[in-house]
Amino acid sequence: MRVGLIVNPIAGMGGKVALKGTDGVVEEAIKRGARPIAADLVRLFLGELTHYEEARKIEFLTGPGPLGEDVLREFDFPYEVIRHREIGYRLVEGIRIPDTTSEDTKELAKSMLGKVELLLFAGGDGTARDVVEAVDEKVPILGIPTGVKMYSGVFAASPEDAARVLVEFILGRAGLEEREVRDIDEEAYRHDEVKARTYGKAIVPVVETLVQGSKEGVPLDEEGELEAIAEALAEEILENDGIYFLGSGSTIKRIKDALGIDGTLLGVDVVEVKDGRARLLVKDATEKDLLRFVDRNPKIVVTVIGGLNFLFGRGNQQFSAEVLRHIPKENIIVVATPSKVRNGFIRVYTGDREVDEKLRGYIKVRVSPWMERIVKVI
Repeated sequence: MRVGLIVNPIAGMGGKVALKGTDGVVEEAIKRGARPIAADLVRLFLGELTHYEEARKIEFLTGPGPLGEDVLREFDFPYEVIRHREIGYRLVEGIRIPDTTSEDTKELAKSMLGKVELLLFAGGDGTARDVVEAVDEKVPILGIPTGVKMYSGVFAASPEDAARVLVEFILGRAGLEEREVRDIDEEAYRHDEVKARTYGKAIVPVVETLVQGSKEGVPLDEEGELEAIAEALAEEILENDGIYFLGSGSTIKRIKDALGIDGTLLGVDVVEVKDGRARLLVKDATEKDLLRFVDRNPKIVVTVIGGLNFLFGRGNQQFSAEVLRHIPKENIIVVATPSKVRNGFIRVYTGDREVDEKLRGYIKVRVSPWMERIVKVI
């Protein structure tokens, strides 16, 4: 079976450094301490794939150098490279960055039409847009999640899950579904404005629990309940002195407002509560900012992303494995409306198996001012 693989080598670099994406801000991300992560996540995908006998049937068609060839060279899978152009590099703060663009993704995707049975891409929502623009619904696609947001319904839940879906696809056991490709204006997103739209639809191989859905908003009939939950939880927080890492999203923003702080809508904020008052210590914190406070026994307050079912791993990569390694599970406060946990499970993915395993099992989720639900973490 011939399978396409296109890697966006700069995808995901903006996550840990609070840039909410990487489009147009690679230099700024590197100045803040970001490093390329896409190749490492593709290695996890390929490493998982080596465990399956069915994977011996795969031949990859990929892009040159950092667009796929470099990482495939480290494994024993047969592959062919489409050398559509010579890829150059530039140094940014001592970090070697390839001069790839969205046009590379589009050109490679078009070149693979009629030659592959499935097109895999490693990136985020922007990369998904480029792939769909090039191939429409002419070939099934599947995203290996290496971006920051990944709100589209075309991504596997993790790189390892992408490998499992590919194996199921080879065996003919993955259903094909039409899924939306959604993206957000990253520049507006960095200024706490959500401008999202659907850019197209794709055919995606789907295996239950291994492929995520699309991001969903809060139903109108739950808005009032959400406000009440936020006020009740804010009162409880003010009664317990300490450091709090308040996550992203409209649900947590309501709690920030109820605490009387000028927190971000789409970032992580560090707050100190003392004598019944909340004080904002760091607004729109990066991973490094959070690590400065992990020795003060902080509590994390987060919500579940509706439709995606993610607690950690989508849009809040500031909560990295390194940060979460220091946080006891009992210090994680989860709040969500009932619709966000209607599937009976929520996901975590940090890329670190030990940390993910620590978080798995069951966790309490505040679903009303007076009620918690026990939800499985996978």
